[in-house]
Amino acid sequence: MNEVKDLEAWLMPWLNAHLPEFASLAYTVIALALIVVISLGIHFVLHRVVLRWVEGRARSTQRIWRRAFFERKLFGRVALTLQGVIIYLQAGLWLERDTLLLPAIQTAANLWILLYALLSLYSLLDALLDIFRQRPAMRAFPLRGIFQSIKLIASIFIGLLIVATLIGKSPIILLSGLGAMTAVLMLVFKDPILGLVAGIQLSANDMLTVGDWLEMGRYGADGEVIDIGLTTVKVRNWDHTITTIPTHALISDSFKNWRGMSESGGRRIKRGLRLDASSVRFLDEADIRRLQKARLLDGYLNEKLQEIGRYNSEQPVDMSSLVNGRRLTNLGTFRAYLAVMLRQHPHIHQQMTLMVRQLETGSDGIPIEIYAFTNTTRWADYEGIQADIFDHIFAVLPEFDLRVHQSPTGYDLRQMASSP
Repeated sequence: MNEVKDLEAWLMPWLNAHLPEFASLAYTVIALALIVVISLGIHFVLHRVVLRWVEGRARSTQRIWRRAFFERKLFGRVALTLQGVIIYLQAGLWLERDTLLLPAIQTAANLWILLYALLSLYSLLDALLDIFRQRPAMRAFPLRGIFQSIKLIASIFIGLLIVATLIGKSPIILLSGLGAMTAVLMLVFKDPILGLVAGIQLSANDMLTVGDWLEMGRYGADGEVIDIGLTTVKVRNWDHTITTIPTHALISDSFKNWRGMSESGGRRIKRGLRLDASSVRFLDEADIRRLQKARLLDGYLNEKLQEIGRYNSEQPVDMSSLVNGRRLTNLGTFRAYLAVMLRQHPHIHQQMTLMVRQLETGSDGIPIEIYAFTNTTRWADYEGIQADIFDHIFAVLPEFDLRVHQSPTGYDLRQMASSP
């Protein structure tokens, strides 16, 4: 106030002497010119000197936070906010209290400050998100959804302050009348509210993080989670399409998260083949001698033959009949071979469940299923390992005199037609 009085005391006598009828108007024009000159000078210093120096430091440094703050325009928006504060203070310093321009300029400055303060908060949150994404430990948190929630709350709060500034009322009055608009606001912001609650639940229960493999058939999603937002979750499918899922749907509906498989270090093989039941038979002496040459079956056959020999010697039965006593079968020996092969396979996880099982027989043959885990979770490697195993299985079946069950093909029909 002393500065205003000093400026008035210095200018007003001179203005009254030379412009007696326009002294007050002339003083207002001079005060406005002073505000404009000082504001332009500060703008030049901040944007042409300070921010350029900050830009040079940010581009030359290896520190992620400096680059993130500059690239998200945080410093520029803070500078503009500061300029609004300076204009507001200058208006109070230089302009007379009874002039109509004072409330107009201060109201405009208030709106300027609120707007750029909100934009500065946006830039700060975006920069923090960029910084946290560079840290592996923070990638698991749905920070984008949390920051979007903060932006939404800040936007509503700043919006109330802007309306209160324009109508010249206290924001408390607006807040007191907000209760009557609760139903409307809940309808308008239904998805953000549901998304906020769902994001908190997903984070608190560690149900989903960026980078997880998500499968959700209802939405056609099968791929990697690339973004968890306030209202949507983006999934990059394996065909490189993008599926967008409402965040609240991950709480209300069921989805499959493959993260456990990735973290375990093993991926399950659960695939089988169906054998022709008519090809199953007992092994004779010639078959046993031939199969004993197989390195993987040598130990199994010796142990099994001793066990069967002891059992049969203890039973007073006529072994000339195939229904009496115990005997080796080509199917049982084949299952034992597969189990030993998987136990010695270099790409099968030996600390996880491993078995070769026979399922319920039906009209389409005898199902034999391999249940094991690879020691890698890489998709391409997993498919290659699985294919190599079954390539070998199909190729070795004739050694056990077993046949794959399959429906007649055109080739089979032509063979039947051409046979005499």
